[in-house]
Amino acid sequence: MLHRFAKLVAACTVLLILAGSLVTSHDAGLSVPDWPTSYGWNMFTFPPSMWVANIFYEHGHRLIASSVGLLTIILAVWIWLADSRRWLRWFGVTALGAVIAQGVLGGLTVLFFLPPAVSTAHAALAEIFFCMTVAIALFTSPGWIAGYAAGADPRVGPGGPVGPTLRHLATATTVLIYLQILVGATMRHTGAGLAIPDFPLMFGHVVPDHWSAAIAIHFAHRAGALVVAAAAVATAAYTWRRYTDRAELAQPVLVLILLVAVQVTLGALTIISRRDPLTNSVHVVCGALVLTTSLVLALRTWRVRFAQQREEPQGTQSAQSTLGFSSAVSASSAIKRGSARA
Repeated sequence: MLHRFAKLVAACTVLLILAGSLVTSHDAGLSVPDWPTSYGWNMFTFPPSMWVANIFYEHGHRLIASSVGLLTIILAVWIWLADSRRWLRWFGVTALGAVIAQGVLGGLTVLFFLPPAVSTAHAALAEIFFCMTVAIALFTSPGWIAGYAAGADPRVGPGGPVGPTLRHLATATTVLIYLQILVGATMRHTGAGLAIPDFPLMFGHVVPDHWSAAIAIHFAHRAGALVVAAAAVATAAYTWRRYTDRAELAQPVLVLILLVAVQVTLGALTIISRRDPLTNSVHVVCGALVLTTSLVLALRTWRVRFAQQREEPQGTQSAQSTLGFSSAVSASSAIKRGSARA
């Protein structure tokens, strides 16, 4: 049940990201100019009759965010009460802290009239929180827990250990995707989405023939897309060549390649459609799914090391306990021999 609830929280976070992206795509960030109230009303009693035009997107985003916050509180408490893994308990608490900080950043974007730095930080933390919910869903899944089951060797997966090359490839790809999302968020919140208005060329050239800050940000996002695509293809090629029989690795990498292809297409359509709000918003959501899919792959490749680190403290404690017990027995025997001589 905990695993299913964690998946529900992750799914609701996808909806939250979509709602947030619709706010930005419709330039609705200040349609409700006060926070935490909505036109002086309590957020939860704001009349539906006033949910008109862009107010619908901004107020809806606030309600969904509040719901996700409530679900995260339940998730954190549930993990603390039901899961014996101490690190996962604190990870759940950290996720709760992240969603609270995200709400505060959302409020600051309104109170300070959408400053690009705060708005970009708001988007960046949203991706981190989404990654945390997906990670919790993974950590509570039967497949992950099976690595710690009694009688199973957590250092060896079903098809043998995963080598360092794939671990490093998957991790690097995940980091590159996140950096690409940060550039995209910067582009959105600085109004650089159409700084280069044509596609696939840029002002009719392969490289822009003139530059500005907005053009540089936009160009960096396009170049980053090529880097991410190359990293994803390299990760997929290596996985399919070395770990074809490992479904827990081959499946997410297939999804990753498909999502990257869709994401590049959506990026092109966003420009061709002159930033159509729905296309632009789906582009943001797809980017988040690309990131978390790569994250799942990376975490699965690191599960071996993860299990080892979890075992080492226990092994050290056991060794220390054995050594202490042996010393106590030796001391007791010495005392008895001394008493016998006396």
